Amino acid sequence: MTHRRLPFLPLAAVLLAAAGCSSADAARSVTVPAPPAEEKALCLALHKALPESVAGESRRDPEPRSELTAGWGDAAIVLRCGVPRPAGLQSSQADGVEVNGVSWFSEELEDGARFTTTYRRTYVEVTLSDRFTDMGPLTDLAEPVARAVPPRFARTP
Repeated sequence: MTHRRLPFLPLAAVLLAAAGCSSADAARSVTVPAPPAEEKALCLALHKALPESVAGESRRDPEPRSELTAGWGDAAIVLRCGVPRPAGLQSSQADGVEVNGVSWFSEELEDGARFTTTYRRTYVEVTLSDRFTDMGPLTDLAEPVARAVPPRFARTP
């Protein structure tokens, strides 16, 4: 009985393992915002107020680790604080929702949706995977956002 050596099998196994790792890492990687100092202070306060669970998903922060970002589930819910004003917010066709006193600008994405706060002293962005068809995650995040990031304008009674 002879054994034939198949030199490409170890290489294929290594490539498959690397591909599996890199795609998971890419899904958990986000760009960390760089807000001005005053806005960064608000984001740090928000980071401390964020819940350990959102919409039944456990806290799993994305890479690189930062007090300006947070995540829940396997990149199902990602929050970034101190992001720039969304370009689409300029449009008269902009869609928005209000959840528990926090106004959000909404944008549809290929694989979910992105919501960015409006009328707050810094912009807070929440990206949801397409698994979420309701406002559950925004409901869980509205209270800490409202507490840590004050309105940009005072409301009149």
